[in-house]
Amino acid sequence: MSFPWAEHYEPKHPLMRWIDQRLPLPRLVYNAVGAGYPVPRNLNYFWNFGVLAGFALVLQIVTGIVLAMHYAANTAVAFDSVEHIMRNVNSGWLLRYAHANGASFFFIVVYIHIFRGLYYGSYKPPREVVWMLGLVIFLLMMATAFMGYVLPWGQMSFWGATVITNLFSAIPVVGDAIVSWLLGGFAVDNAALNRFFSLHFLLPFVIAGVVILHIWALHIPGSSNPTGVEVKGPQDTLPFHPYYTAKDGFGLGVFLIALALMVFFAPNFLGHADNYIKANPLSTPAHIVPEWYFWPFYAILRAFTVDFLWIPAKLWGVLAMFAAILLLFFLPWLDKSPVRSGSYRPLFKQFFWLLVIDVLILGYCGGAPAEEPYVRISQFASAYYFAHFLIILPLIARIEKPLPLPNSISESVLHGERREAAPIGAASASAAE
Repeated sequence: MSFPWAEHYEPKHPLMRWIDQRLPLPRLVYNAVGAGYPVPRNLNYFWNFGVLAGFALVLQIVTGIVLAMHYAANTAVAFDSVEHIMRNVNSGWLLRYAHANGASFFFIVVYIHIFRGLYYGSYKPPREVVWMLGLVIFLLMMATAFMGYVLPWGQMSFWGATVITNLFSAIPVVGDAIVSWLLGGFAVDNAALNRFFSLHFLLPFVIAGVVILHIWALHIPGSSNPTGVEVKGPQDTLPFHPYYTAKDGFGLGVFLIALALMVFFAPNFLGHADNYIKANPLSTPAHIVPEWYFWPFYAILRAFTVDFLWIPAKLWGVLAMFAAILLLFFLPWLDKSPVRSGSYRPLFKQFFWLLVIDVLILGYCGGAPAEEPYVRISQFASAYYFAHFLIILPLIARIEKPLPLPNSISESVLHGERREAAPIGAASASAAE
């Protein structure tokens, strides 16, 4: 988005002018994250999580590259190479724990980033492409994390890979061929470990490329804000630097403190004890679970226990698990309310918090054993999850009476906000301004 009131980059030092004329990288950085990029003046701390996700990605790439120097992608020595990193490599334990817990913190900030987008309507026009690119990043993260979980070659690594890859066998006709193609054989073995290691090393760089597209797409319409009202003039914005770099710096400090506490005092809290046992194809763990950030989707997968319409329950579960994410791509067209922010949508706000509780319940059930009452609870929670997006959200958009929107961002910041109910027509007119 072009802001005519934004500061334009004019290098003062002769060397910077020479560089800028031949390779305008300083200008690009200045306009992307510097004073040349105005952002809404009312952003709260929930807008920190995009930057935190970017930092987490860099942390994963840096620690992952160093770990790859000492890891051996061979089933005969993979487990021992991880122990070698932990015991013999200088600061290897720190690198491994920072990488493993960094993945969990990466997902924590991304989940908060996604739910912030859901609450404040960041998926609504004109930011549909920003939203969809974010979901592509999320899918790539899930693939990368799954393959990374296999690399330590512990019991949970091996059996988790076996269970997840065998899900594709539920696809009619070509399912078994797909599984063999993915694994490079008929079972999770050396070929599969090599493939997963190669892709786990490559995909973070693909994620970084999509992140650049995500930021590029964001800069066209500009950042959203808690009111959902578009920027109307210089009085509604502040330069990204120094105002939001300072705010992001504070958030980054809190993030690093939390990560350090986890790495130094509870490094295995988010992991599974069985993964410190070397992979054994002849000994099946009593309870096979993926990493915690997959639990909600794992619960949806296990919620289908009965064949329906001549389709096996296993295939229904696989379809539902993938549909739970793919459904989010259609949010800009499922939610047709003219008001973006949940702060001005009282009915939407109530159902949003029900969705948050529902996802937490799914997460709990996904980490619990596949037995009653957890399976039954997963079934109800899965049904509500899909009903929220396919039925409740479109219905709310039709019947809800939003609160009146402020005339501008500066008005909401400087003069407060009225909270009296208003007819839908008035809210629509305010949103269209």
